[in-house]
Amino acid sequence: MADVNQEAPSWIAGIEPSKELLEASGAQILEIECREQPDRLRDLIHAYRSDPALRAQMKKFRDAAAKNGPILFLGMGASYCSSISGLVLLQTHGRPSFSADAGEWLHYARPVWDNAALSVLLTTSGESAELVELFKSAGDRALGLICNNPASTCWNLAENKLPILAGPEYGNATKTYTNATAASIILASEILGRVWEEDAHRAAEVFAASLDPVFALRRELDAFCRGSANIEIIGRGAAYGAAIMSALCIREMSGFRAAPHTGAGFKHGPNLDVDASHVAIIFVFGRTAGLGVRLAAECNGRGGKVVLVSSEKREPTDTLFPVRIDSVPEPWEGIISLLVPQALTLGMVERTGCRLPPRFQYGKMEQ
Repeated sequence: MADVNQEAPSWIAGIEPSKELLEASGAQILEIECREQPDRLRDLIHAYRSDPALRAQMKKFRDAAAKNGPILFLGMGASYCSSISGLVLLQTHGRPSFSADAGEWLHYARPVWDNAALSVLLTTSGESAELVELFKSAGDRALGLICNNPASTCWNLAENKLPILAGPEYGNATKTYTNATAASIILASEILGRVWEEDAHRAAEVFAASLDPVFALRRELDAFCRGSANIEIIGRGAAYGAAIMSALCIREMSGFRAAPHTGAGFKHGPNLDVDASHVAIIFVFGRTAGLGVRLAAECNGRGGKVVLVSSEKREPTDTLFPVRIDSVPEPWEGIISLLVPQALTLGMVERTGCRLPPRFQYGKMEQ
């Protein structure tokens, strides 16, 4: 007889997965969730545009941000990098804004926390110990939450909150990164008083139209990158958030070493040891596209390989693998850039096996 005191499973988002999902491999879960991204993104854009409750929540964020001081985004892992597109938009339009690792902020930065006008905490699970502690210790500071779990501790502690609306996620942060990034861009637009709907729809259309063609290249991408010592992923502005998320995706799912860099950070550091053992994935969008193209040529000149992701058609060579994706308004390149590393990761794990098994339940969250 089963133990009557046994706790019920702590399913992700409180939803029991289907039998088909429970039996799926890590590679299958990755592809399923990647392919759900366009629909989840459209759902979020529609809800943030038309849902009265969400419109009221965004007004609360906007009112809180009206005070003097910077806007602060706090998160970890994928939640940290999903805020970068929003902060880039705020900075570009004159509003000081910063992203910080929530764990570092908790232990080292609380003496300066009062200087922020508004702190936006991002967490997929809503149960990360550091985020929970920040809510509990915030006092009367202005806080907001972007979260994918409305049954979570953080959701219950937050007064101002926006849902990620990605649905349960069992592999790498695919849907939740995409939707949290979109939420941060929309929130930043609302704070700035900028119209965002047309840009959001354009980004969603490009993302949906690009997924199948890019994913069709996954075995070619895997073959091009195979044999490298490591993979460097380089982006500027909003695409730097995608670079961080890309490295997380590759490392978590395949176990292969990958590292993210800004364009300037790579040029003045790791670029010095580029040789034939290197592959760089360079995102080339927006106002700094020319710098990315020059960096690609420099890497090739040192003998390294480059996967160049841009809106321009380019001829491939033995050391250059160009992938074309239509341009989107800044800072939405923080979403579309991720498609190529996701496709590469899928190609890698289909060949070698998935290092990270699907996670269907939340474990104990500890600092």
